Amino acid sequence: MSSLRRRFLGESSAEPSRDVTPEKDEEVRLVPLSKFRNLTLKTHKRSKRRNGLIFSLGGLFGLLVAAFFANQQDVVNLNGLIDMNFYESLLDIIPSGIVKEAKDLQQHERDATNYDSFSVGLHLQSQGVEALHPVIMVPGVISTGLESWGTEPGSRQYFRKRLWGSWSMMRALIMDKASWKRHVMLDKVTGLDPPHIKLRAAQGFDAADFFITGYWIWNKILENLATIGYDPSNSFTAAYDWRLSYINLEKRDRYFTRLKSYIELALATSDNKVALVSHSMGSQVLYFFFQWVEAPGHGNGGPDWVEKHVDSWINISGCMLGALKGYPAVLSGEMKDTAQLNAFAVYGLEKFLAREERAEIFRAMPGISSMLPIGGDAVWGNKTWAPDDLPGQVVSFGTFINFKENNSTQSPGNLTVEESLKYLLTNSDSWYQDQIHNSYSHGVAHTTAEVEENLKDYRKWINPLETRLPLAPHLKIYCFYGIGKATERSYFYREEQQASALNVTIDTGFSRGEVDHGVVLAEGDGTVSLLSTGYMCAKGWRMKRYNPAGVQIKTYEMPHEPDRFSPRGGPNTGMISAFTIHDFQIAINEALGDHVDILGRSSLNDLVLRVAGGKGDQIEENFVSNIREYAEKVKIYDD
Repeated sequence: MSSLRRRFLGESSAEPSRDVTPEKDEEVRLVPLSKFRNLTLKTHKRSKRRNGLIFSLGGLFGLLVAAFFANQQDVVNLNGLIDMNFYESLLDIIPSGIVKEAKDLQQHERDATNYDSFSVGLHLQSQGVEALHPVIMVPGVISTGLESWGTEPGSRQYFRKRLWGSWSMMRALIMDKASWKRHVMLDKVTGLDPPHIKLRAAQGFDAADFFITGYWIWNKILENLATIGYDPSNSFTAAYDWRLSYINLEKRDRYFTRLKSYIELALATSDNKVALVSHSMGSQVLYFFFQWVEAPGHGNGGPDWVEKHVDSWINISGCMLGALKGYPAVLSGEMKDTAQLNAFAVYGLEKFLAREERAEIFRAMPGISSMLPIGGDAVWGNKTWAPDDLPGQVVSFGTFINFKENNSTQSPGNLTVEESLKYLLTNSDSWYQDQIHNSYSHGVAHTTAEVEENLKDYRKWINPLETRLPLAPHLKIYCFYGIGKATERSYFYREEQQASALNVTIDTGFSRGEVDHGVVLAEGDGTVSLLSTGYMCAKGWRMKRYNPAGVQIKTYEMPHEPDRFSPRGGPNTGMISAFTIHDFQIAINEALGDHVDILGRSSLNDLVLRVAGGKGDQIEENFVSNIREYAEKVKIYDD
């Protein structure tokens, strides 16, 4: 059950809490029992009203949010809506009681999360940790706002307004969907701006600290960095237009040239090498940069540029081997979040933004396709086996796309990841095939000679299984990611019975065992599979072929730990259980190991600040999952 559905339908999660006893010397913050019981009592009284309110608002906004904010969770900020003239008439027809309840609910949750946002930084500051390495942050896919800079008649109304990542986006989408689509989709042939359209990534800390009002992304990390001495003079956000293929990021925006300049300037003004912090797709972008910056004819930095300029790379929830959920998005405009919607919501969504339209939009954003799965059958398995198969599992994860019946001339039969990519391209328009073939590669280099040869081909540069880490023996890589949250691993499809440009769709009517509405779930962080976040860190980069300089790799896994005290997580996880936790049940129950919410997790903030402050040597590896066992089963071997 997606957290989005739990939010709007008021359904509770069946996932167990993994609250644990705090470690020795770990900072804990106590909640007074009287205040806790008072909060619990208020919560019980409001539970029915809360569910009713969420259902009512969900009917108004749920369909849009379901389509575009998959895995992005936050309560609708009603104050932000009230400020918009567009919504005044809408609020006029909402019963005044619901509006009042929404305001009360928002205040209640604000009180519930009113902890000291700077506590992690203050604690480390007391231990002598202070700003040392300049910090440059590379955000993930979708989290960077996109604003219009076009001045043609059709774009003037949007000038410097965000058409992704603000309420302006919602207004444009509702009022003029066709215009919004023209602005957010790239030219299908060039992969660049369409004629007379100009969208650019918002810049500065505002570009990625909040997605929409109240929904923080990097804000918690920024708050704690500031506490130990960081400010705009020694920390930067390298936002980018995530719709573009990586080579077009440089071609259109000179993104990698600018990133190189930021790093060189930071070193020159501080006399300290930089700490790079990336999240999700940002980790792929940064890995591509490592190849680009030293390559002749591209960055021209020379073979020792990374060694001279970069102290550490903090890789947070990096989808180094892709994100499996990106595949159904471009194949049929679907994913778990749409597959699990109820029939009424699906009907409304299809009427407003049909699957064909969604698939077209995703395909016309070549950056999204950079997250198609990497490594083929060697990593993800074949038709009878996968490295992360569980004992007694009936259907192997190795069949990525499954069809219940294969007696039709149209159904391709069950497909592995490798076969699925071929199927996608075969059933796509030529412009999309060209974008993928000219931008990315998804294979495996099995010899050192292949790896060295691939350094000359920019299409290989996103793929850590076809290239290598820089020759930077003093570089340190820290892999921090969440585990223990059900994540999309494979799918059941069926032929489309109605006339449609898409000939297949997720079989949402099929639920059995681990199959939920046609989606098979496995280990991960709710968005990215464990094999993608963990394989390179646990084993891949420990092979000489992919890490010839012996770059130090440290992995720290963070279990999914729902924090029942806060809708978006806080510092009290593990402490609430000291009280009567079953008396404190609320409808919204988010995960601090979640792909995005991990950015607000106290332990993650602690680790980031230690690395930035030059104390990364204090961090010890922490493996909780079976990733090392899975990694040994992957069919990639050292020379």
